[in-house]
Amino acid sequence: MTQQFYVSPEQLMKDRADFARKGIARGRSVVVISCEEGIALVAENPSPSLHKIGEIYDKIAFAAVGKYNEFESLRQAGVRYADVRGYSYDREDVTARGLASVYAQSLGAVFTAEQKPFEVELAVAEVGGSQSDDHLYRLTFDGSIADEKRFIVMGGQADKVAETVEGGWQQELNFAGAIRLAMKGLVTDKEAGELPASALEVAVLDRASESTRGSRRAFRRLGDDEIAALLSKEN
Repeated sequence: MTQQFYVSPEQLMKDRADFARKGIARGRSVVVISCEEGIALVAENPSPSLHKIGEIYDKIAFAAVGKYNEFESLRQAGVRYADVRGYSYDREDVTARGLASVYAQSLGAVFTAEQKPFEVELAVAEVGGSQSDDHLYRLTFDGSIADEKRFIVMGGQADKVAETVEGGWQQELNFAGAIRLAMKGLVTDKEAGELPASALEVAVLDRASESTRGSRRAFRRLGDDEIAALLSKEN
């Protein structure tokens, strides 16, 4: 009879956490910044179709790093959750906090019960009427959830990128300034020079969308030409 090897629960959890962290660190970085005009989401992503940033609901966006198939399944589940809740109750009942709680439960269940944890890290952002009303939630592979202020940096050399963003963040930043700051942080994660606009995926949650465009939807994805124009602007 074959004897099974014993692994302590503490060692098992540590091994799973190390495995997930290594997978996430191999991914390219994502930066989410709250600014005067709304929330800017910037990712290093040369793919035009495999998005790391997406819309969840009216004023809620999603960003992720790690394995695409895993975080894409979570994004789709979040869209379904938001649609059902908004239809069953009210659109105002769909919040980033509620969505982040659902994601935390799912990630925690996979981390503790499944053989392999998800190699993902998520950000859920909700734009408010003022900067103080913005909500940024960061979720890690084990279901841990953090209510962040000002910005979130995930993936790659996140500590190094976050240090650059921390040093340049100001409450008065507009979208152009926030995107340039994110770009500056992403470049510190590289050995080469500046990243071209085609290597970036950028979206914004526009704080003024309802008053200026008469739309409840705040999410807007930027094209290469618009990204290049914003990067060239002065504050």
